Amino acid sequence: QVQLVESGGALVQPGGSLRLSCAASGIIISNYHLGWYRQSPGKQREMVAVITTYVYITYAASVKVRFTISRDHATRTVYLQMNSLNGEDTAVYYCNAKFKWRDTISYWGEGTLVTVSS
Repeated sequence: QVQLVESGGALVQPGGSLRLSCAASGIIISNYHLGWYRQSPGKQREMVAVITTYVYITYAASVKVRFTISRDHATRTVYLQMNSLNGEDTAVYYCNAKFKWRDTISYWGEGTLVTVSS
């Protein structure tokens, strides 16, 4: 059974930092592109950052420079380091794993809430 479990969401003040983690089980993560997506109330889910199996990284323009995605195959974890947070970053953050040979095989975590507010 495949599970992606996010953690690290919290209430943080503007300008603060958080690190999100997503622990994967039931898959060999070296065979999956890993990504973070987010969804704010009333908005569609959007891509935040993706790191492929070849360690090619893509960021949304709104988070580039401020966020860093990384993956650790030994611990089967993908991370999202978020710095200089602002209110626009408030959202539920979801972890995604997409099979590199067939992108219709895709798994999602249940999400972790990040709230940026003073």
